[in-house]
Amino acid sequence: MSQPAFDAPVWHHGKALRKGYTTGSCATAAAKVAALMVLRQHLIHQVSIVTPSGVTLNLSVESPHIEGQQAIAAIRKDGGDDVDATHGMLIFARVTLNDSGAITLTGGEGVGTVTRKGVGLPVGSAAINRTPRQTIEMAVREAIGPTRGAEVEIFAPEGEARAQKTYNSRLGILGGISIIGTTGIVTPMSEESWKRSLSLELEIKRAAGLERVVLVPGNHGERFVRQRLGIEGDVVVTMSNFVGYMIEEAVRLGYRQIVLVGHPGKLIKIAAGIFHTHSHIADARMEILVAHLALHGAPPELLALVADCDTTEAAMEHIAAFGFQHIYDVLAGRICLRVGQMLRFTRTPPTCDAIMFSFDNEVLGSSRPLPEIVREMQC
Repeated sequence: MSQPAFDAPVWHHGKALRKGYTTGSCATAAAKVAALMVLRQHLIHQVSIVTPSGVTLNLSVESPHIEGQQAIAAIRKDGGDDVDATHGMLIFARVTLNDSGAITLTGGEGVGTVTRKGVGLPVGSAAINRTPRQTIEMAVREAIGPTRGAEVEIFAPEGEARAQKTYNSRLGILGGISIIGTTGIVTPMSEESWKRSLSLELEIKRAAGLERVVLVPGNHGERFVRQRLGIEGDVVVTMSNFVGYMIEEAVRLGYRQIVLVGHPGKLIKIAAGIFHTHSHIADARMEILVAHLALHGAPPELLALVADCDTTEAAMEHIAAFGFQHIYDVLAGRICLRVGQMLRFTRTPPTCDAIMFSFDNEVLGSSRPLPEIVREMQC
């Protein structure tokens, strides 16, 4: 099957979205053109590469420079309509020819350094992932021939500043951006890269020996765990809306205990077996509350009030006024039941707990007595 053209749009919710290309593609193209400039001893302003996905990119070269047996070139990162922290920045390559017959690849200014196990690269190495390493070396080898050698340095002057807007520091990648991309192409609105970056944090923590993990929807959950429960932030991983995916990844990695912590606005969806909690997938929050309140004897007046609410915060006020706060313990238990059902074919499923809290950081409910859960997570 032929690959779609790079300029063919991706359609999402009725909109035509433009594709982009990865930092790995930029580094590959920059390295290729720098190598060609050294050999030919003249500046080149356009370069083409074939990405790992088979798509051909024709890219403009910026800041080309030749000095003897060394050349420098840059490619500007373009994320298409999936703009991220690296969009618009220049990725440079410096190629120096030598007679060694080998190609060596290093990361320079603005390219992060790996400081922890778990990202698939040796500690101390430049954060240039496996696929870009292969494509860079192949492109340079193709340019310089089978016998020459070359030193290739990838650098990005804006990298350290841009990296502050990424997950790199949480992954133990310090001092700059990562040179990444398994296909070479950025597909707009792709959840896969986002999910993968979250899963990578699970991998790193597991590689460091962690067996118990707290999964939270976002920053609010992380602050609650640290400030209210006194649990170290090192055991916390963001799951965003990808609850089912992150639980499955935790199982794959061999975690023994998972604690889901969050506001009812997200977590109660899991009680109905909704494992992707974004509102565009499903929004049955009030129905879930009404059903469980009814099962536990709530009066019709409370059920009607909750059913008419637009937010869980509003519903929580009515629940408190009628004295039905115990429903959160019920829902937390139901969440764990649903997780157990999802993992029913797993040979060694992790234990699961759930804790819900309010926006003012008060504990609303938990699947087991809270001190037991906290004590286990602090071990």
